[in-house]
Amino acid sequence: MKSRLLASIVLGTAVVLTATGCNMLAPQATTLQYNPGDGMSVNTGTIQVLNALVISEDGEDGNLVVAFYNKDEENDATIFIEFGENGKGGEAAMEIPAGSLVSLGGDYEEPLLLEGINTDPGARLPMYFQSGDGEGQLVLVPVLDGSLPYYADLVP
Repeated sequence: MKSRLLASIVLGTAVVLTATGCNMLAPQATTLQYNPGDGMSVNTGTIQVLNALVISEDGEDGNLVVAFYNKDEENDATIFIEFGENGKGGEAAMEIPAGSLVSLGGDYEEPLLLEGINTDPGARLPMYFQSGDGEGQLVLVPVLDGSLPYYADLVP
């Protein structure tokens, strides 16, 4: 009788340890950072550039769809943007209010028109983002067309 009880305890312990031990060796997927949308994200200075992508039908001109968040609660910040190979496509700048999220192409703000991107849909457009004293970041931003219904209204 004692041997049956002991065998049951050993078997039960083995089942519990083998059923729950897989997380002991495998990395947790929830700790991995990734871009959950179609665009690319990067930090520069006090500005977070979130889910940046360009919508273009012909690859000549495109709308920049992005969210900028200024982490500084007291000071406004300027984000400088250059696009194209070595910044030769063009440039733009925007003031982001302190502690605010500005979402271009969202419900309240129009997207930013980038003329002369010369990048076909499906390719990636080199974009350089820089704010304040922060180190600038070069990102390859995806260029998408308006074939998806939620991007159709954003085509320039």
